[in-house]
Amino acid sequence: MKVLIASDSHGLTKPLQEIADRYRDSVDLMIHCGDSELEVNAKELKDYNVVRGNCDFRGEFPEEFIHRGNEYTIYATHGHLHGIKQSLQKLYYRCKEVGATIACFGHSHVLGAEVIDGVLFINPGSILLPRMRKEKTYAILETIGKKANVTFYNTDGTELITTSFEL
Repeated sequence: MKVLIASDSHGLTKPLQEIADRYRDSVDLMIHCGDSELEVNAKELKDYNVVRGNCDFRGEFPEEFIHRGNEYTIYATHGHLHGIKQSLQKLYYRCKEVGATIACFGHSHVLGAEVIDGVLFINPGSILLPRMRKEKTYAILETIGKKANVTFYNTDGTELITTSFEL
């Protein structure tokens, strides 16, 4: 399975559309982890499964998105309702409640990927306002059997970091 993960675009449209166009035919799923600040029916979001962020006041996006694949269940949320800036504990518990092995979230604008007790947590960073680094980023998750590769890209498609995990 191959998944595009973006977040925290905060009204940005052109790069969001360019990223979707770049991967539309090569990924199985596209997720936007909130704070798009766009209308629900915005053309730039048509390919994405979008959740509501704390800055999304222009539409009725769902608080969470759950994708149950053949091997993995993906849980996506923005993160503000789970206090992700303090700890991933609440998000971890929510993943356990819904049977998710992969959690995608935004809110902090800080990219990262780590496995905690069998759950892979992925924050793609921000394609507008990154924190802790200068690059505006999104992520691609690719699972092959029990192996998960998470690659972070700059908005122009330049690969920045790849990390691998056993799930």
